[in-house]
Amino acid sequence: MRLLPTPLDGAYLVEAHTVEDVRGYFARLWSADDLLERKLDAALAQASLSHNALAGTLRGMHYQRQPFGECKLIRCVRGAVYDVIVDLRAGGSSYRRWYAVELSAENGRMLYVPEGIAHGYITLVDDSDVLYFLSAPYRADHAAGVRWNDPGLGIAWPQSPRVISERDSAFPDYAP
Repeated sequence: MRLLPTPLDGAYLVEAHTVEDVRGYFARLWSADDLLERKLDAALAQASLSHNALAGTLRGMHYQRQPFGECKLIRCVRGAVYDVIVDLRAGGSSYRRWYAVELSAENGRMLYVPEGIAHGYITLVDDSDVLYFLSAPYRADHAAGVRWNDPGLGIAWPQSPRVISERDSAFPDYAP
């Protein structure tokens, strides 16, 4: 795995190393050794898959409150998404900054998201599937979020959502 720093402290764009032959390719998506080498959380407690039927589906901006924070490694395995992270870790050099990248089945990129960073995405095409590797089990009692279009965060989304859950649309603006 090749880890490329993003503007947010501890968040990385990840490119999987692929080995190709006449059958296609083989790619390692998770490597504890590669993560530990960078002093990143390499725990793997849960893997989840999100299917999104329609382009313009927005999920986010989600995070887990302490003491049940989680790191995520995210990959779009079918379709394409505009993936966004926002640093909610007060006191850090990238606090309240956001970063976005297109993740697609075609480009095979992944995004490593450390604890304390909110995550969300909007689908760019129909039938997009997103795979999550999580460092801690989901805890509904510690699930939280901030509004996807909070003017104080100023995220530049490529489009407005066509589909969004009631829960996600009701998240408040960010207040530390």
